[in-house]
Amino acid sequence: MLKPAAFWDSSALIPLCVAQPHTERARFLYNRYGIVAWWATQVEIASGLTRLFRTGEIDHDRFLAGKRIAREIVRDWLSVGLTGSIAVEACSLLEVHTLRAADALQLAAALEWCEGKPSGQVLLTFDKRLRDAAGLAGFTLE
Repeated sequence: MLKPAAFWDSSALIPLCVAQPHTERARFLYNRYGIVAWWATQVEIASGLTRLFRTGEIDHDRFLAGKRIAREIVRDWLSVGLTGSIAVEACSLLEVHTLRAADALQLAAALEWCEGKPSGQVLLTFDKRLRDAAGLAGFTLE
């Protein structure tokens, strides 16, 4: 049976790659939902894994294993491409919500994915600001 799709940001995907406080929840969601992600989320995951390695939160072996898992995840997801409308929407979202640039781009990509109709669409994130903004935009949050 095909899983329903949800839009995932990197904060929900990194715990699938390396053990973190949200890993159990992320695995539950991964078993429930297919992954739709912004095209640059792959870079955000690499950045997060590298940061965890540099700060000593994971060792070199775990870093390499996390990168391997990330490549597998990326291979199987549906990517929302780079469009001019995403950049324009992200700029508008920054004026309405307290978001960082990458989070505004994530939310704009999610809105692009659902063609501006977030009602009934699931967005998965462990980032509080992005979660709040996505909820206000009309996404279902888990």
